[in-house]
Amino acid sequence: MLRHADIWQAIDRLAEENGLSASGLARRAGLDPTTFNKSKRMTGDGKLRWPSTESIAKVLEATGASLPEFVSLIGDSTNGPGAFQRIPVIGYAQAGNAGYFDDAGFPVGAGWDELLFPSLGDPHAYALEVSGDSMDPVYRDGDTIILSPAAQIRRGDRVVVRTKSGEVMAKQLARDTATRVELISINRAHPDRSIPRAELAWMARIIWASQ
Repeated sequence: MLRHADIWQAIDRLAEENGLSASGLARRAGLDPTTFNKSKRMTGDGKLRWPSTESIAKVLEATGASLPEFVSLIGDSTNGPGAFQRIPVIGYAQAGNAGYFDDAGFPVGAGWDELLFPSLGDPHAYALEVSGDSMDPVYRDGDTIILSPAAQIRRGDRVVVRTKSGEVMAKQLARDTATRVELISINRAHPDRSIPRAELAWMARIIWASQ
């Protein structure tokens, strides 16, 4: 099982590989210099804290490290094989085509590109390659977003939705009722959407992005 300490250790190792302290790495990434301090790795009431996906994405960009390279810095041989999982990477256009997903929204078939990622506890998690500007400025063309069909979805979460007609869109969930799903566009140049439940094929939460 992936631990908080494994991710923090990877951040420390990435800093060391670049000749930096944890504070120096945060500063290079445009973050508050205290972002990775030991004191920030635990909440005020003593609970362990995960680093944010945004901060990890920024240090990867600042150092030029890829996600697989970052993953290789996590933990050691004592973590066991369950610390990582292989996630299929699907093109955004493919997500709208028939035959790529089953009725539950799980990718089907084989031959996908894959990336190695810390275990998410969801064997059906997968990644989509962003195409176009419909998700600007949060997710840009070429970014990779990771979806978890098993993750609980709450109002305000960013999600990817597929309609039964094959339309795929990334939005923010505004309201989910027995009859309709109300969605707010991430790119405000695009319209918000209200989709009848009968037209919804599946909806999955975005849990990580590679910006």
